[in-house]
Amino acid sequence: MSPLIEAVDLTKSFGPTRALAGASLAVDPGEIVAIIGPSGSGKSTLMHCMAGIVRADGGTVQYAGRDLVRASDAERSRLRREHFGFVFQFGHLVPELTCLENVALPLRLNGIGRRRAERLATDWLERVQVQQVAGLRPGEVSGGQAQRTAIARALITTPKVVFADEPTGALDSLSGELVLQLFTTAARESGAAVLLVTHEPRVAAYADREVTVRDGAARDLRVLV
Repeated sequence: MSPLIEAVDLTKSFGPTRALAGASLAVDPGEIVAIIGPSGSGKSTLMHCMAGIVRADGGTVQYAGRDLVRASDAERSRLRREHFGFVFQFGHLVPELTCLENVALPLRLNGIGRRRAERLATDWLERVQVQQVAGLRPGEVSGGQAQRTAIARALITTPKVVFADEPTGALDSLSGELVLQLFTTAARESGAAVLLVTHEPRVAAYADREVTVRDGAARDLRVLV
């Protein structure tokens, strides 16, 4: 099986600070890969470069025949909107919108009508077991409910790749376990590849494979052979 997304020898610096120093990683369709390592090791930078949020200084990120390192800003933005889903530590929900409107937002940005988008959003809120918060705003729900809403938003477009950066970092253990179970189950059902950044062994245990990042280098043997 060919990798769905593959980074090779990525480098990235922020001023004098070297964040990535030749990081490589390949992920197959339907595979959940945990990117682990200590704080400041370059885990999040690797994920952001692979997602096209940050442009790497060197190396390649191959996805669907494109190199995201050399793609235009407009092309990378379109890929993020149409092919990728994102779950971050604090959800990043739009505070002015209801939870239902937050989940429907990616569909609306892709040109889907409000009625259909909200119907699909309702279905996803039910799948992650927070249909009761549909009419509430993010500031009116618990951290666990907000994060499950963010997961529904990430998966509603049936993305090919889901990027999750410390998705349970702001939750207590019980809420975190429920969120991870729902997230990994929903991702597998949709067939998405998942890059899961974490420093917690209990979170990494939900992945099919672990790749360790140290000092900006992630050596994935599947890329090097």
